[in-house]
Amino acid sequence: MKIICIGLNYKDHAKEMNCQLPSEPIVFMKPDSAILRGGNPFFPPDWAEEWEYETELVVKISRLGRYIDKKFAHRYYEEVGLGIDFTARDLQRKFMAEGKPWEICKSFDQSAAICTEWIPKSEFKDIQNLDFELKIDGEVRQQGHTCDMIHTVDEIIAYVSRYFTLKTGDLIFTGTPAGVGRVAIGNNLEGTLMGKKILQVKIR
Repeated sequence: MKIICIGLNYKDHAKEMNCQLPSEPIVFMKPDSAILRGGNPFFPPDWAEEWEYETELVVKISRLGRYIDKKFAHRYYEEVGLGIDFTARDLQRKFMAEGKPWEICKSFDQSAAICTEWIPKSEFKDIQNLDFELKIDGEVRQQGHTCDMIHTVDEIIAYVSRYFTLKTGDLIFTGTPAGVGRVAIGNNLEGTLMGKKILQVKIR
């Protein structure tokens, strides 16, 4: 199982990061050891100072596929959920300024928190018309709507499958909206998709 992540897929997030809008999906990967399963706490490692959350709609691939046409992409996933891409932001800024790869900042152990429950896509009329949000200690910190994606879920699947064979169980993190920020020890993070709470992570 692999975790495929899409960067800068919301205009407002690109603006808050002072980045240009991408003409094609920005792809990076996380290993399976990055998975933080639903309900388990996140322990910020001691090798960075600024730990940030990025809440994202996550798609679970349900069948093998390569070179998938966009019009058939909807056949390759049956469930969606939420995830948090934890990021060592201080190190990411440093590595990017030096022109170095930044996998350490994004792909470390337990950097990909996933939901406690997956929702069948059949429950939704349109995957590109979903609201989600993240609360920290009861306060809304991040709100997203999939209609604001630069690249749609089906476009992402079609694009990624040109380079990587998609396998059953693979996860695609589809990008985060504006509102990313820091977490601190003691925080309680709760994510909802269309009003249903399906993600919870405590920072320990």
